Amino acid sequence: MNKKWHFCYMKVKIPTRITIARGDGIGPEIMDATLQIITAAGCAIETDEIIVGEKSYLSGNQSGIPSAAWDILRKNKLFLKGPITTPQGGGYKSVNVTLRKVLGLYANIRPCQSYHPYIATKHPVMDVVIIRENEEDLYAGIEHQQTDEVIQCLKLISKPGTEKIIRYAFEYARSSGRKKVSCFTKDNIMKLTDGLFHKTFDRIGNEYPEIEKEHLIVDIGAARLADTPELFDVIVMPNLYGDILSDIAAQITGSVGLGGSVNIGQQFALFEAIHGSAPMIAGKDIANPSGLLLAAIQLLLHVEEYEAAARIQNAWLRTLEDGIHTADIFREGLSKKKVGTRAFAEEIISRLGQLPQKLRAVDFQQGLAHITTTYEPALPAKKELVGVDVFIHYANRNAEELATHVQKSHSDLLSLKMITNRGTKVWPGGFPETFCTDHWRCRFISSNDHPLAYSNVLELMEAIHRQGLEIIKTENLYTFDGVPGFTAAQGQ
Repeated sequence: MNKKWHFCYMKVKIPTRITIARGDGIGPEIMDATLQIITAAGCAIETDEIIVGEKSYLSGNQSGIPSAAWDILRKNKLFLKGPITTPQGGGYKSVNVTLRKVLGLYANIRPCQSYHPYIATKHPVMDVVIIRENEEDLYAGIEHQQTDEVIQCLKLISKPGTEKIIRYAFEYARSSGRKKVSCFTKDNIMKLTDGLFHKTFDRIGNEYPEIEKEHLIVDIGAARLADTPELFDVIVMPNLYGDILSDIAAQITGSVGLGGSVNIGQQFALFEAIHGSAPMIAGKDIANPSGLLLAAIQLLLHVEEYEAAARIQNAWLRTLEDGIHTADIFREGLSKKKVGTRAFAEEIISRLGQLPQKLRAVDFQQGLAHITTTYEPALPAKKELVGVDVFIHYANRNAEELATHVQKSHSDLLSLKMITNRGTKVWPGGFPETFCTDHWRCRFISSNDHPLAYSNVLELMEAIHRQGLEIIKTENLYTFDGVPGFTAAQGQ
């Protein structure tokens, strides 16, 4: 008798390998809860664990990241990270900032949504996504003490960095069906750095005619976000503003503990909660794992686990609806049951496959991996040296006296045009009411309006040195296609 064999071919998804770090403080507890939920949802995820943060710092690694961890991170290219404690002082660098910059994670995405009436909030219809530039601005961390009284921090804004983050914001809005992108800067004061951000926003925005666009000065933008967040949809900002305002936005949804954060680069992605390590409640089984869980859901979307991501988020929403809350969001008369970290995870797992009844259920179709950006460098401008700002440490608080010394360094090609103190013009024609420190900027401009050679600047610096004055820094003054690449002083 002949036997007929019937074969059934089933498509088996190859598990995605990710790197995890449990972190410090409450990190291990919320990571355990998050992984428990992901496993219960049947996600095709496998993990490699590394140790970063406090233990690494205290073992003598000032970056907080062991050298061996980099190989694992770069191999997997996906990182789910618990919150980190950075020791105070001692030159320790933030793990978060190091990871973002070293791995090219230029975009930070923070969805901030209200879950009214199940999470108490004054803003029940809030649904804002803040997209923050992640690699530069003041977070370059370039600081120097220059005199006894003055310390500087350099704010760096680049054309590539700005163009990438703004294009990402518009692509995010387009792909997720959002209708409006707002931009916050302070370009009324920082006309070159924030001015570049604003101009790039306007230029790139023209390529997306179907999306509403607006620009606001960051102080009034922040006030409106805190008061009427329903006015906003997607907001794109430089690094520092985005860091501050994304925490504010998360808090006014009802709790920073509900905030998940995504850091996206061309080749790497990092997912984390926005809150800190909360060491005061570590080990007490009371932490809310929601922030890290929502970040993990974004990771699942990134690797196209759309069905599993939706199952988990809908189960989480149903748990909130049912009044099952951790201590940070528990409200008498609103919540029904207070649970700890482990119990909260178990409640979510028990609702996998269920949909929320009043909150909007999710049905994911696309993840952040499908958003790509490019940067096309412009043709180099004609760059000409037309002057130099010479910064001098001078303890006597007398601009006229300093000008007398500095003017003796005049040359036929460079002449002293002004002196400032903390950015305010104090010579010529300064005001006696202006408070001065020991940090002075002396601006020299080409005497004949012709471009200079750098040797002319060196000759000037040598002449100033011969006057017994201490030069602490210089900044060359250039024009680019005839447009000054430097700003006037306050009061000039």
